[in-house]
Amino acid sequence: MNMRMRKLAGTVLLMVMIIVYALVAMVVAVALEVNTTSKFVELAYYAIAGLLWVVPAAYIIKWMSRADER
Repeated sequence: MNMRMRKLAGTVLLMVMIIVYALVAMVVAVALEVNTTSKFVELAYYAIAGLLWVVPAAYIIKWMSRADER
């Protein structure tokens, strides 16, 4: 797969991943009743959940920017 196709596939994959991740994070927050606990627990949950998506996104971006093999 050439770099142009990887960038297209990676962009679509990133968009889908972020949307699904946000929905899953919201469902988990409701299931754990994060909003009814202390404000510190709520802050900690949303801080961790808000940054956790960066790890898989970094791998996708690294894969997208890989040079073509010749």
